[in-house]
Amino acid sequence: MKFNWGTGIVLAFIGFIGFILYFVVLASTGKNADHHLVTDDYYQEELAYQNEIDAESNASSFASGFRIKKSNEGLLIEIPVELRQQELEGTLSLYRPSNKHLDFDLAISLSNSHLLIPDERLLGGRWDIKLRWSDKDKDYLVKKSITY
Repeated sequence: MKFNWGTGIVLAFIGFIGFILYFVVLASTGKNADHHLVTDDYYQEELAYQNEIDAESNASSFASGFRIKKSNEGLLIEIPVELRQQELEGTLSLYRPSNKHLDFDLAISLSNSHLLIPDERLLGGRWDIKLRWSDKDKDYLVKKSITY
């Protein structure tokens, strides 16, 4: 068989297609390609998203007063002065986008001017924090993202 430029082009195309298919299979079957929804109840949470938008707009005047600091003991969340006189009860949700097994919720009842999340509960990396509370039939939500 004679090897000419037409045969070379066909072999180059076959080699390139094989190369691309190898990486597609490798990327879709690897351990790092764990394709799952962010939450198990994704569709139900999507339906309740308008309530979340309303709660964020209710808390917009307080959002700038929440300060997050890293200390030796852990993550310190300072509460705005306006809310310190009230008895707040709600939840603090910490969400780790890279690993859903690290997510956790804490029930809060505020009797101090700050919240402390212990250092052993947090790993280094990005965390999304949601602080939810309600007062007089009105829901409030503050969202923050940090790198710990």
